[in-house]
Formats: sequence, structure tokens, C-alpha cells
Amino acid sequence: MTAANQTEQFVQQLTEHQARLYGYVYSLLGNHAQASDVVQETNLVLWRKIGEYDPEKPFGPWAFAIARLQVLSSIRDRGRERVLIDSELAEQLCGVLEKEMNRLDDYRTPLRMCLARLDEENRALIHHRYFHDRSIADIAAAVGRSGGAVKVALSRARQKLFRCVSEQLMMNES
Repeated sequence: MTAANQTEQFVQQLTEHQARLYGYVYSLLGNHAQASDVVQETNLVLWRKIGEYDPEKPFGPWAFAIARLQVLSSIRDRGRERVLIDSELAEQLCGVLEKEMNRLDDYRTPLRMCLARLDEENRALIHHRYFHDRSIADIAAAVGRSGGAVKVALSRARQKLFRCVSEQLMMNES
């Protein structure tokens, strides 16, 4: 494999893993700004270590190992600040989260399909809340409904998604 092909494959893998890396880091830090900073630092470290990348091996475990070290470094560096968890707990959670992140791939396709099946109003509510991280109050103001009505509608939309994804996963196992 040429160096250009290896670099191209590396960039493709890095791009495909961005959402999972962010989810992993955010689940450990609980802060969007810190998670974004740590993911960017992780990307830099991964890029610097491109020579160590073996395209014959899975990219995810390698990238998560680097992200783990960056999370622990961030927690250590922020030791005097209020942090969600300490480095010992983060270390314990890292292994569990890495396994769970791999399982997310199994849910991604059914979730996309089920989102597409929602009516436009419910899909918009889900997007506002989870893709754009808007508060219930902001969504209510945007759609001209009460906060309570938005909560109920979101709850029903989540239930529909849960049932649909569960059905898809059962069909895939058969």
C-alpha cells in the first residue's frame, strides 16, 4: 500500500469515527466544550501517530485508546477544577464504554430508518432536542407549544423509536 493510500485510508477512518469518539469522550467528561477540546487533541495525537497506524487492524480500538489517554490527561490537568469524575473512575469506565461504542454501530442503521418513518413533526422535535441540543423551553417557543406538550410529544416519539428499533434489531437477529 502506498503512503498516499495509507493516509487516505487513515483520514477516512478518522472521519468515520468522529461521532463515536466524541460520544465516548463526552460520556466521560459530561461537558460539551471539554469533550470537543479533548476530541481535537485526540485527532492531533492520532495524526502525529499516523506512522503507527496499521490499516490491517481495526482503527476504532486504537483511536479509543488514544482518546482514553487524552481524557485521563484532561482530568489530571483540570484536577483543581470541578470535574464530573476522577481519573480512577474514568479508567474503569473507559473499557466499558469502548465496548458499548462498538455496539452503537448495530443501532445506527435501524435508528436512521426509524427516524425516517416518524412523521415530520416528531422528527423535527427529535432533531431539535438531540441533534441540536436545544432545551424543552427553546423547542416549545420555536414550535408554539407549551413545555409540557413538548415533553409529552418527545416522550411519545422516543417510545415509537424504541419500539421500531427493537423490532428492526429482532428482525436482523433472525
